[in-house]
Amino acid sequence: MPEPISVPVLFVKEPIVLPGMVVPIELDDAARTAVDAAQASNNGRLLIAPRLDDRYPTYGVLASIVQVGRLAGSGNAAAVVRGERRAHIGTGTTGPGAALWVEVTEVQEPEPTDETRALAAEYKKLLLAMLQRREAWQIIDFVNQLTDPAQLADTAGYASYLSDVQKRQLLETPNVDDRLRALIQWTGDHLAEVEVNDKIAEEVREGMEKTQKEFLLRQQLAAIRKELGEGEPDGSDDYRARIEAADLPEKVREAALREVAKLERTSEQSPEGGWIRTWLDTVLELPWNVKTEDSTDLKAAREILDNDHHGLEDVKDRIVEYLAVRARRTQRGMTVVGGRGSGAVMVLVGPPGVGKTSLGESVARALGRKFVRVALGGVRDEAEIRGHRRTYVGALPGRIVRAIGEAGSMNPVVLLDEIDKLGSDFRGDPAAALLEVLDPAQNHTFRDHYLDLDLDLSDVVFLATANVVENIPSALLDRMELVEIDGYTADDKLAIARDFLLPRQREKAALTEDEVTVTEAALRKIAADYTREPGVRQFERLLAKVMRKVATKIAEAESGGEAPITPVVVDEGDLVEYLGRPRFLPESAERTAVPGVATGLAVTGMGGDVLYIEATATDGEPGLQLTGQLGDVMKESAQIALSYVRAHAKELGVDPATLDRKIHVHVPAGAVPKDGPSAGVTMVTALVSMATGRKVRADVGMTGEVTLNGRVLPIGGVKQKLLAAQRAGLSTVFIPQRNEPDLDDVPAEVLETLDVKLMTDVADIVKQALEPVAAQETPAAA
Repeated sequence: MPEPISVPVLFVKEPIVLPGMVVPIELDDAARTAVDAAQASNNGRLLIAPRLDDRYPTYGVLASIVQVGRLAGSGNAAAVVRGERRAHIGTGTTGPGAALWVEVTEVQEPEPTDETRALAAEYKKLLLAMLQRREAWQIIDFVNQLTDPAQLADTAGYASYLSDVQKRQLLETPNVDDRLRALIQWTGDHLAEVEVNDKIAEEVREGMEKTQKEFLLRQQLAAIRKELGEGEPDGSDDYRARIEAADLPEKVREAALREVAKLERTSEQSPEGGWIRTWLDTVLELPWNVKTEDSTDLKAAREILDNDHHGLEDVKDRIVEYLAVRARRTQRGMTVVGGRGSGAVMVLVGPPGVGKTSLGESVARALGRKFVRVALGGVRDEAEIRGHRRTYVGALPGRIVRAIGEAGSMNPVVLLDEIDKLGSDFRGDPAAALLEVLDPAQNHTFRDHYLDLDLDLSDVVFLATANVVENIPSALLDRMELVEIDGYTADDKLAIARDFLLPRQREKAALTEDEVTVTEAALRKIAADYTREPGVRQFERLLAKVMRKVATKIAEAESGGEAPITPVVVDEGDLVEYLGRPRFLPESAERTAVPGVATGLAVTGMGGDVLYIEATATDGEPGLQLTGQLGDVMKESAQIALSYVRAHAKELGVDPATLDRKIHVHVPAGAVPKDGPSAGVTMVTALVSMATGRKVRADVGMTGEVTLNGRVLPIGGVKQKLLAAQRAGLSTVFIPQRNEPDLDDVPAEVLETLDVKLMTDVADIVKQALEPVAAQETPAAA
């Protein structure tokens, strides 16, 4: 066995060099280093090995350098090398220069046996047959002169019909018999493919008419399909057989056969034939009679929902109720009455980041059904829902039909995402088109304009998501069960971060629990001081940022040869290092430090939030000025508040003269549009505070609509507003008396931290919200 030798190695992506080949190789910096090292070595040789993405090569070719120069076309530096012997790559070693050196062992070719010569003769016969087809006479003479089976096999390095993977396999096969067997197989397959192509071309040429280019293309396609043994898929006979074999409802089968009869009477050159075929393909692809079996294990379904999402009890209870009723109907053999199924239609309304969209997948898993998501944000065309009529060019079925086809069953869970962001224009109103889809009394005969066939959607579980319930058309909302997801408490966020977000982000950063932990105090501080959101989307982004920085710190320590720093414990005091200074700090005391500022509560598309209302009086013509991009309803609330304060000035302890000035009411964050009646009591409190010079208590928030006689009327979004009050650090909240039933939906931990006062008269709110007179240091403004 030959002794190992040390040579510089040159890795090349292409070409694959085999023994006996003479090829030019373009030189980059690494290649030039290897060539220079080879020229400076004693034997003047280097190893050329293929560059692999997934592993280290085991074989290469010892090559000598024939010439070093530049390529004729591009002028780039290149070297012409001659492959000499196949070599097995051993371990790396050291050598002069900056090149990579390895120890290699030359592969000795044994004396050919009778079997080897027989294989070589068979391969030569196939190779000559292929070369004769190409009329490559000079190469034929060269091949005829070869007698060594190993040399004959290695000429395959020049074969254009072999892929780089096949050539690499030849390089890594030291046994010449195995190489010849592989080449016989590959060359035979290629020769058969060439013969088939030539036969197809000959058949096409025989039947071609020079003046009919379209006929030529059709003949080529027919000849190819004939050689593959495939029938004509576009023929009407084929469609008729497919329809007869398909499991279709009777009315659908009749409509499909009518279209097939129309196709039979249609010319092949007519564009109508293509439209009919497309319609037939769509009908045949729909799962008309395919339904998945619902899970009847209520306990397992509940566990799936609980494992995927924290809280959201209303949605989980509704899904379990649906399963329970479905299971009882199945057990008792109850059939569907009047063609109507028992599909559920629910709309999940809540701010971003509370898990509305991801809940759809969990519901599908709990039910054991297929899941399809239909994004409706920005959809303005009614045809997106109902489909285009077939008279239009490029007509397609609507998104509902496509969702059923994608699911592959007639009872999937379909998530209609962002249903409150539907638009409308001259192309129709998509929300109106959804009325039939989401009406349990109608959707068993839903008719798509493209299909023009009744589609039973009664067994589909529709889940819709929205951020603002007011943006959903009332007629559409009437057809769905409303489930409001108002956001998470601080304890909820802590549990979600600990059980869901932190493990997920730790895994994304390729970290383990042994390498990094985040304390509960740190998680609670992130929720309180770094985010002010009802959901957990920003919370998760911040956790991802912490994990990235921890991963970077560990990687830098490892690359610098330092001792491992794990486990990394992220505590409350470390958050400034990872996330910077807190973005949200209690500001109520600062904002209400002067008279004329009251803290209100509002609901936006992003959930509940605090709303500061400022009032001041200046010299000038008496009147009311409003700023802060207020809507019409909020402007009316300000007018009502001022009229009430003027009418009841004596009862409120206000000098009427202070109101005979120019009153300016401002709601900060002027770039954000604001509207709604629930700021009425806050405006009254701010005006009285300005007029009396008494500051509003910093720990107080309020919400409620006010009338001209001071009655406090109910408002919406109580739960979201109380969650916002808790996040803002308030301790006392005034709400209307008639909103008392809404407190049943508020988590107990929120009610424990807030003193919620139920009020009917705004004067009582003012009396309790303003600081006592004895605490004032300045007299009322004059």
